[in-house]
Amino acid sequence: MVQEKKEITKEVADKALEAIRLARQTGSIRKGVNETTKSIERGLSTLVVIAGDVEPQEVVMHLPMLCEQRKIPYLHVPSKLELGKSVGLNVPCASVAIEKQGEGAKLVADVVSRTTGRASAPVAKPAQEHKKEEHKKEEHKKQ
Repeated sequence: MVQEKKEITKEVADKALEAIRLARQTGSIRKGVNETTKSIERGLSTLVVIAGDVEPQEVVMHLPMLCEQRKIPYLHVPSKLELGKSVGLNVPCASVAIEKQGEGAKLVADVVSRTTGRASAPVAKPAQEHKKEEHKKEEHKKQ
């Protein structure tokens, strides 16, 4: 099953890459398919950006489905090389998850509203709250 990519304009793609740059400097990001997958599954992502020129496509094929299940906004940008540069790498990068938006919050909100029609991106839970919930679940299992 091949999923259709959401078509975005060059302007939206550039804003997404700029939001990643700002989040890298002042917030928190996860780069690479494995890290992005973990961030989505843990519910920490506020925006996921996927490169459109990944070969084989199966490497990133699961990310849109995970994002839709978790109601996390995502978009495809044309180039994995540009995505890699926006996260500060000298090599291509297949996907990026923005966890803490930092100064890029306004850009992320704008990108999300343009791609999904929603007003803003969901705010990820702080890591401490997430750990508390896991701890409560473990205690409940022991009882």
